[in-house]
Amino acid sequence: MDILLQQIINGLVLGSMYALVALGYTMVYGIINLINFAHGEVLMMGAITSWVVIGQLRETFPGMPGWLVLLISMVVACAAAAVLNFFIEKIAYRPLRNSPKLAPLITAIGMSILLQTLAMIIFKPNYKAYPTLLPAKPFEFGGAVITATQIMILVLTAVSLAVLSYMVNYTRLGRAMRATAENPRVAALMGVKPDTVISATFVIGAVLATIAGVMYASNYGTVQHTMGFLPGLKAFTAAVFGGIGNLPGAVVGGVLLGLIEAIGSGYIGTVTGGVLGSNYTDIFAFIVLIAMLTLRPSGLLGERVADRA
Repeated sequence: MDILLQQIINGLVLGSMYALVALGYTMVYGIINLINFAHGEVLMMGAITSWVVIGQLRETFPGMPGWLVLLISMVVACAAAAVLNFFIEKIAYRPLRNSPKLAPLITAIGMSILLQTLAMIIFKPNYKAYPTLLPAKPFEFGGAVITATQIMILVLTAVSLAVLSYMVNYTRLGRAMRATAENPRVAALMGVKPDTVISATFVIGAVLATIAGVMYASNYGTVQHTMGFLPGLKAFTAAVFGGIGNLPGAVVGGVLLGLIEAIGSGYIGTVTGGVLGSNYTDIFAFIVLIAMLTLRPSGLLGERVADRA
């Protein structure tokens, strides 16, 4: 029972990070039918930017509280990632918006490789230790433990999802996003500016991915130029699992995928003496993806984006 409770906690933490990244995938797909495979690299760039800012802050203000250092670094990283994603959309995707769907897909993969390579050249390929800025002493309950960083991940995810849900459902930008997703040409006739809405969607997705990236680095203690690739693929799996184009589906898919990975690897690790469990972790996401595409291609909650004329 202790193992189950601990793996549920680990799964919720992992699934929360997947959910944040999956929301970026599903928002972009819902509006322009594009799978932005460079989204994981935006997560990576945000995390590395945060690492750089933390180093500068600790050198300049050595007495600054750890939580404040982390907060400032996250805000700066979110701004940097938002600018990066804005220009990715404007330079790489906007010229191809009316092209065959294969062209922007190949461009997205190329952009992913480009960002990885640039990060490797600028920041070097070695793993970099991400400092622990929150109290490291874990909290215990029911035989399981949870750290302050993991609590912050769950809280930040809940707050981010609440703010995003409010924005999409009750603000002018949210209405414009829903109108553009329904039919961009008709939305333009109604006074909506599709280009502005699409740019805003990429910016919001970058902020969510950066929050996930900073939390990922804080939880695992390292950053590196390839760190966004696998979480990006798993977040895409989570978006498909929940129903790509559907915001609640991205959250449900992310959380469920995290739980499946954590519980599956935990119990397999127990059965095999704790040796093989971690090796199986990455397999579960893609088993889920294959099964979902085979049995229910629309995902658990379907897709609420209407087909375009």
